[in-house]
Amino acid sequence: MSISPIKTPKDYERVLRRIERLMDAKPGTRAGDELDVLTTLVEAYEAKHYAICPPDPIEAIKFRLDQLGMTRKDLQVILGGRGRVSEVLTGKRQLSLEMIRRLHRHLRIPLESLVGTAA
Repeated sequence: MSISPIKTPKDYERVLRRIERLMDAKPGTRAGDELDVLTTLVEAYEAKHYAICPPDPIEAIKFRLDQLGMTRKDLQVILGGRGRVSEVLTGKRQLSLEMIRRLHRHLRIPLESLVGTAA
């Protein structure tokens, strides 16, 4: 087993092909150990080159509402009234720390999605 870092897209494709051939390897075997090491290398490469950023907080809220079959009206209890819900969902009002906590607690939206990224 000759393993080296994944440095290029060509290396990445080569390792993915090797992983595909090793998918049925039994744990604790040489092939199983090679599969473990290669998947770790691929995960590190993908985290660096294909990072998935959290969604926009408003889009995360809308998506979760849709998943749960909820409406804007259902958010009133969580965010504090129809006007506030409208302001938040149209981007006219930032989420407060308390709103973020409530959305996370009641709708189970990941905190990373609600905090968003600084512009």
